[in-house]
Amino acid sequence: MSTTSIKNHNPSSADTALIIPAYNEEEALGFLLEEVCLHVPYLDVIVVSDGSMDNTAGVARRHGAIVLDLPCNLGVGGAVQAGFRYAFENGYAYVVRIDGDGQHPPAEIPRLIAAMEQRGADLVIGSRFLGDQFYTSTWFRCLGIRMLALFLSLICRNKVTDPTSGFWMVNRKLLYYFAHHYPTEYPEPEAIALLSRHGFSFQEAGVLFRPRLTGSSSIRTWGTIYYMIKVGLALVIDRIKPIESRFVKSRVPDIP
Repeated sequence: MSTTSIKNHNPSSADTALIIPAYNEEEALGFLLEEVCLHVPYLDVIVVSDGSMDNTAGVARRHGAIVLDLPCNLGVGGAVQAGFRYAFENGYAYVVRIDGDGQHPPAEIPRLIAAMEQRGADLVIGSRFLGDQFYTSTWFRCLGIRMLALFLSLICRNKVTDPTSGFWMVNRKLLYYFAHHYPTEYPEPEAIALLSRHGFSFQEAGVLFRPRLTGSSSIRTWGTIYYMIKVGLALVIDRIKPIESRFVKSRVPDIP
């Protein structure tokens, strides 16, 4: 593997940042950052090492990424919010988020950028179930995702096909919201439901996913059932909670 460095820019003058939350991903991260350099070298890269106990932070620094080295493990939601807050405070206009395990190919990022430019949504979700994209998983997991997608579509009154996708692009107004308020327990589906309630918009774009480069998912067959039940309950509770008016899109301050 080469050690080509990702070009970093001054955060205040950059337009788009790429956030990669990573927990003990030293084996996959180097190759992933090489792909970023090859396909989207114009993005500033922010790796959030979520209390990693291996050399995740060191690999990221060696490839020229900005590193947020968290002192303890916050989980995906906490790590992503840390990245969002850093990006907002450093003036980025847009943020792309991918996972550190390599499931989201950097070559697909331009699809999200194009969809953001064409549709003007606050959030673009990379969906593995749209268009001619091919995705393989257990039938049980696919069934669980589709059931959750149906429930979330009803709640948001907008079609959702991939509620657990972490392949995202957000604009600055939504970045303001996420920097201050981002769910930590079930971040992707809860965030979609919450942003919809607060007046933000989202669209999906078909993208290619692939198997993770290293490791395996921690959610097994029965874990999938348990996860979907808990997410469903969390979404119901979120609907009951009062809306935080200061984060309603119409009240978000104009951001240059």
